[in-house]
Amino acid sequence: MSKRVKRPPDNPINALISFGNSLLYSKTITQIYHTHLNQSISFLHEPSEGRFSLSLDLAEAFKPIIVFRTIFECVNNRRIQVSKHFEKKLNYCILNETGKKIFIQAFEERINSVFEHKQLKRKTTYKNAIKLDGYKLIKFILEGKPF
Repeated sequence: MSKRVKRPPDNPINALISFGNSLLYSKTITQIYHTHLNQSISFLHEPSEGRFSLSLDLAEAFKPIIVFRTIFECVNNRRIQVSKHFEKKLNYCILNETGKKIFIQAFEERINSVFEHKQLKRKTTYKNAIKLDGYKLIKFILEGKPF
């Protein structure tokens, strides 16, 4: 892969990144919903109609640990293979249905995995950590506490 191509992805790695990011955005929207933050107001991404740009903002911190690690795990362990799990058309490349199922399973395993949260000094899942970042944002907005 020489560069990131999003719309449409033109190679398997870009296809995995796009698909993984869309899964992460979806999970982030759900977690932000629990915090009652306005999802259309953001700080990093341009707000636009019909787009929950706050989920794009909060997801940025989780892309490396959730999306990219899931991609590395699937590729390095040959769970996803170019010859079996992608559809290549004239100017785009996407995961086929089998590839999507494999990736979704690996993604769910990753986002639901438990880690030691350094600030809370307790164990939590990555999915819950996204919601906790939403609460941290509320504390920053209302009380000026560091985010």
